[in-house]
Amino acid sequence: MRRSSTFARQVLLVRVGRRDGDLHPTDLAPTEHRYADRQRRRYGLDRLSRPTLGVDPTLGVDPTLGLDRADVDAVMPVSPAMPPMTQTDEAHSIPLLPGERTMARRMKFGLVNACTLASLMLGMLAIFLAMQGEVRMAALCLIACVGFDGLDGALARRLGVASPFGAQMDSLADMCSFGLAAPVVVYASLAGSVSTAAAAVACALVAACAAIRLARFNVSPKDGRFFCGVPTTMAAAVLAVTVAIGLPVPGAVLVAGVALLAFAMVSSFPYAKLARLVKLPPWLWLAPVIGALVDIRLTFALIVVGYLVSGPVLWLRQRRTA
Repeated sequence: MRRSSTFARQVLLVRVGRRDGDLHPTDLAPTEHRYADRQRRRYGLDRLSRPTLGVDPTLGVDPTLGLDRADVDAVMPVSPAMPPMTQTDEAHSIPLLPGERTMARRMKFGLVNACTLASLMLGMLAIFLAMQGEVRMAALCLIACVGFDGLDGALARRLGVASPFGAQMDSLADMCSFGLAAPVVVYASLAGSVSTAAAAVACALVAACAAIRLARFNVSPKDGRFFCGVPTTMAAAVLAVTVAIGLPVPGAVLVAGVALLAFAMVSSFPYAKLARLVKLPPWLWLAPVIGALVDIRLTFALIVVGYLVSGPVLWLRQRRTA
């Protein structure tokens, strides 16, 4: 208690009796320094920094009090109108392209990001076309978005210019093209066949699940074999092809299929990546080719249903083997 009271008297001691005619040298100093000095004089903190008898000059405090400069600065009042002066490190700009920044690598980097921006612009064009009633052309623009989305990643890896900036650009472009443009195109295609509320809810689910799926993909560890949930690109491709070929199914079935596809994006079911599908035996690819020649709509519907069912099947298989 004695130590605390001594410390309080040292800190809260107010110096008075200054004559108006006196001019202190700190009055001519800048505002920040004058304020800091005035604050120290007002609360008697200069007494703690003057070397006197029994005071350690290197610390600026009396060792008998058990005080140090950190204790004094901790209780010094700070004006809310003027934040305390702190030394901050100078901001350094982070290069968008890591590694050697030669002209050739910059051109490759620009080419990859041009593909990403092309996917973004095609998504915007799809929205404009859907607003004008050109749903088939809008769906073809979405299919082109899927092509550019796959191209930018392949080029970035092939040219050696993959970067965190490119990954974020790709994610934002996917949200615009596949998370917003695809639901708008589907909503325009469902106009007149189902109720407006049902179509709006199903398309809003696609947008919300696409945002969740992309955010989860950015922060989750990558698996080289399977996707966790249906990829946003593949879901948008399914929706675009469905609108482009015009599946002859009732509107209620289409709405249910759109909602099911939205939930499949945020599910935890494992879905095989395209690289694994390409490695399938050639005779398995012969069946869909022949089916497309006979009836492309039925073949497409069977492929989509088979792919969606493969996720729960693989999940059950992994649980049994675990």
